[in-house]
Amino acid sequence: MNKYIFETWEIPIYKKIFWNGKNNKYCLIIPVKNEGHRILKFLKNLHKLKYTKKLDVIIVDGGSDDNSINEKKFKKNGLKGLLVKEDSGGLSAQLRIGYSFALKKDYMGVLTIDGNNKDCPESLDIFIKKLDEGFDMIQGSRFIKGGIHKNTPILRYLAIRLIHSPILSLFSGFYWTDTTQGYRGYSRRLLTSNKLRIFRKVFSGYELLPFLNYASPKNYFKCIEVPTKRNYPKNNIPTKIKGFNAKINLLKILFNTITGKYDI
Repeated sequence: MNKYIFETWEIPIYKKIFWNGKNNKYCLIIPVKNEGHRILKFLKNLHKLKYTKKLDVIIVDGGSDDNSINEKKFKKNGLKGLLVKEDSGGLSAQLRIGYSFALKKDYMGVLTIDGNNKDCPESLDIFIKKLDEGFDMIQGSRFIKGGIHKNTPILRYLAIRLIHSPILSLFSGFYWTDTTQGYRGYSRRLLTSNKLRIFRKVFSGYELLPFLNYASPKNYFKCIEVPTKRNYPKNNIPTKIKGFNAKINLLKILFNTITGKYDI
């Protein structure tokens, strides 16, 4: 890729803690922040299921201060790279770091999954298959045939099914069922597209996820949903979206998305 393209990207400041080299054509980006024991448990499961052999797994930490980042134990369980954000911003800033790093390392596609151990990694095989088939955006969904969800908070379920997904479906022209789900896959073609330009500072919090649901179909990228499984624990649900103001902010981002605020 032309070096000039990299230089136009707006990437948050980050530190590369370690990098053990590229072994696969796709990588798995896991954004985390203060996930406690959940991230190590999830990484151990990935390693046990041999997904660390099929994908190069890279963690992008958002500044954890709960002692959950354990370089030695992460390496032991197959982690390829650990990056730590040292700049402002939330999830989208972490994703810009992870995606830019992956593209500069010449990966042909990137998968993402949350690091809080709610998502079942067995669906990763489907994501890999769809990238191989030429799809540009693969959205995981617990609400289509083959998908499973357990203990989903009722207000969250209703917000996704009655507001977030229908609105993005209407304005994107593609039928989505689970648009808040971070379990996704993207082609190199999509991530580097000048039609989307995802490496902009405007994508700092939760903006990037709905923007890609909205803009990818509109720009004729090949999109698909695939079934996934998400299990919420009955108590102490791990989530970064807490409180009334956080929920209102998500609606504001949704409105900004469909009215073209993030378009180039």
